[in-house]
Formats: sequence, structure tokens, C-alpha cells
Amino acid sequence: MPYPKLNQESLVWMYETMVTIRRFEEQSRREADSGKLRGMHSSIGQEAVPTGICAHLNEKDYVLGTHRSHHHCIAKGLDINEMMAELLGKSTGTGKGKGGTMHIADINKGMLGANGVVGSNIPVATGVALTAKVKGTDQVSVVFFGDGASSQGVLHESMNLAGIWKLPVIFVCENNRYAEATPFEYSVSGGSVANRADGYGMPGVTVDGQSVLDIYEVGKEAVQRARMGEGPTLIEAQTYRYQ
Repeated sequence: MPYPKLNQESLVWMYETMVTIRRFEEQSRREADSGKLRGMHSSIGQEAVPTGICAHLNEKDYVLGTHRSHHHCIAKGLDINEMMAELLGKSTGTGKGKGGTMHIADINKGMLGANGVVGSNIPVATGVALTAKVKGTDQVSVVFFGDGASSQGVLHESMNLAGIWKLPVIFVCENNRYAEATPFEYSVSGGSVANRADGYGMPGVTVDGQSVLDIYEVGKEAVQRARMGEGPTLIEAQTYRYQ
């Protein structure tokens, strides 16, 4: 990484990354079903979102995730053996086995951590972006969150500051239509997360979250915008499809 040009190398990397995520999640599910770990939140079906975006990031850029973050970690380049060891509570894990499935992090890879508190990493990612701007680096901060966090006040506070200060942060909503058991159409006014970006002076983009090529193109524009000092972007990746 990064793979700024869509060529054979970038296509192969994205394919291998998505397959790795799917296989890791399938094995994690088997480990959970056998009782070797106490639950896990699968990211099956959302492989394309971090893959397409992280194709444009390097190890100096930062990613912050959610309680469902295995795919974010793998796309950012974390070692899958260390990740699985963390899930199983082993000392060879990314957090010495003390963090578990919802707290995987590797600062050397730019993965600042997953978190079980809904929306909690959004202001952290905004602060990271502020640090990059103050230091004058070209680093980019990316935070992933679900539609359940899209109405949390902390998201709107963070987008407001990011818009005012033109921070190099990308807000990525992985919209799978359900926060726990609450349907998106019931809980989010306006019918869209992306259209909320207008109120904060940033682009808001809705994209097919199951198309890695679409995510790749949207991610490319958002990362370029952030690196050039033009400010944040809000991406709504719809990880579902109506039949």
C-alpha cells in the first residue's frame, strides 16, 4: 500500500484483502461457536468498504474503528495471526490478549483501535486529524462507524469542527440498515446519512458498499481532498442490497 492507480496490482491486492477478511471472519465464527472465544461481531458483507478506502492509505495514515472492526484492521495491514491470538486471549495478540475482539489496535500500522462504545472513536479521529494539520503532515485520519452512530451528537460535533478547520478526516458510515434491531428508515431522518454533510461544509457521498471498485473511486477522491488540505468528506457506504 498505497495503490493510488487502478491496475492489476491494486485489483489483486483488493481481491486478496477481501478474501482474507471473509476467511478470517468465517474462522472467527467457528472459534466462537466452539466456545473458544466469547462472542464476536462479524463484518461479513462489509469487506469492500475498508478495502477500497485503505487502498489509498499508507502506514502513516490512521484508521479508527468500531466494535465490528476485524475488516478495518486487516485492510490496514495488521497481522492476522496476531489478531486471531488477540481474539483467543493469547499473550501473542495485538494487545497481549487483554483487548479481545473489540479492542484490536496496532499503532505501528496506523490502526489506533476498535472500540465497543458506539461513536466513541469519531472525536478521536477528528483529534488525530487536527494533530496532522497542526504538525503540517499529509497524514489522513479515517473513522468507520455504523448507521446506529450516525445520529450520535458526537458525530455532528466532530463534523462541525472538521468542517470549520478543514481537517484531513474522512467519516465513513457503514450503513447496513440496522442498529441492533432498529431499521434505518425509522431512526434516521431525511433518508440519508450522506446528505447531512451539507450542513457542515463538506462533500457527502452515497456509494454501493458492496462494490469495491465504487468504494475505491470515492475513497481516492476523499483521500486526495484530505491530503491537499481541502478538508473532510462524509461517505455513506450502503452495505446492503434490496432484492
